[in-house]
Amino acid sequence: MSDCRKTADQVRALLQSCKGNGPQQTRTFYDSWSTYEQDFAMLNYRAPNFGVDFLDATFCGTRADVQVLDVACGSGLVTKLMSELGFRNFVGVDGSKGMLDLAAQSGLYQDLRLALLGTDPLPAQTGTFDVVILVGALSPGFIPVSVVRELCHAAKPGGLVCMVRGEHRGAEHDMYQCDLQRELQLMEEEGLWGQLAVQHTDRYMNDTFPDPDQQGELFLSGTAYLYKKKELHNKE
Repeated sequence: MSDCRKTADQVRALLQSCKGNGPQQTRTFYDSWSTYEQDFAMLNYRAPNFGVDFLDATFCGTRADVQVLDVACGSGLVTKLMSELGFRNFVGVDGSKGMLDLAAQSGLYQDLRLALLGTDPLPAQTGTFDVVILVGALSPGFIPVSVVRELCHAAKPGGLVCMVRGEHRGAEHDMYQCDLQRELQLMEEEGLWGQLAVQHTDRYMNDTFPDPDQQGELFLSGTAYLYKKKELHNKE
């Protein structure tokens, strides 16, 4: 991909070109996207700010001490925002080597791990992290719903799992949302975690597939979920 500055319409066209890609094609697409942060800024991509603010409003504890797993970390947008709030210990996971190379340039991660989730297991030991956060990749062609359980497993007992996703339109996305809601509820019923909060935003990012009949700047909405992993209790 060219390093020249793109317009918002050019970024939309770029994203539209990869619609329907499988995981391997998506990985190749992101590997070559050296202007990822600049391009997404053209689309008013607010998901990282939305997710980090949502998490921080609920978080209690010493931020500098906690271990954070940043899943689908991309170039490190989420970790950069969390570091500004005092979080210091980060491990990043992404399916794209190119994205991990960009994340490494931030100097904020203690470790960066390559894994194409859904194909590869989440590279994290069970019960290791105080905070597990995933912003923006819970959608068809990216991270399957089944990975949500792996996020929970990676958290310490009592740890937090924060997930943020955009509400894209279309039958495939509607089905994904139904499957996600079913899995989240099932995991609660199984006693794996409890829901702490859900928050919606009307300005997740500019719509990448806008309706040509509508005027003005159109935004996608989004939802943030926060869960607390159940504590372990010793039986008497």
